[in-house]
Amino acid sequence: MNTKATSLAAVLAAGLFTFACGGGETAAPASGAVAGAASVPTAGLAQSANPVLAQAVPTPEIEAMTKAIAGLGPHQQAAYPPIPFQGYAPPRPPEVVTAAYQFAAEHPEISSYVPCFCGCQQGGHKGNHDCFVRSRAVNGDVIEWEPHGVECAVCIDVATRSRQLFSSGASATDIRAAIEREFVPSAQTMTPTPKPPSAHDAH
Repeated sequence: MNTKATSLAAVLAAGLFTFACGGGETAAPASGAVAGAASVPTAGLAQSANPVLAQAVPTPEIEAMTKAIAGLGPHQQAAYPPIPFQGYAPPRPPEVVTAAYQFAAEHPEISSYVPCFCGCQQGGHKGNHDCFVRSRAVNGDVIEWEPHGVECAVCIDVATRSRQLFSSGASATDIRAAIEREFVPSAQTMTPTPKPPSAHDAH
């Protein structure tokens, strides 16, 4: 009986992950202009009150890995590997997908502290950075992309919103807060992404 229950849970989890990243329909907000964007009330988003936030608790190992990745950015790279587009149209225009990959590559100090909401923690992702970057060289250059980001509208939308906010001058802390306000209310899951250090902690 326990085996059947476990199998059913695994199938349901896999189905949720596939649905969330299916492309056309997503619970995540569509990308839009930063100026005048609607603000989602923060009531009910406290760690103790919201089950999505309460379950997405980073371990000390994830905290350490995230800090190491964030320490690589901002990072410029002379040339990138080809974006792993598939033989069919991605859920967002190719230029939007490419911009998401480039933002993750150039700004791990932001993307590693931004969570994702598509269920990709099942694949070991710790934050939105991992949706696009699979591995880096010692100097921080991307040497292998994560193909998942090409196909997942949620990952792309989170990265696009982060990029928009960053371009408007928002800090990593403000970007993280805005992403949670916009995506958590319609999310069923979230990566266990550490919060960015405060300005005091960073010095």
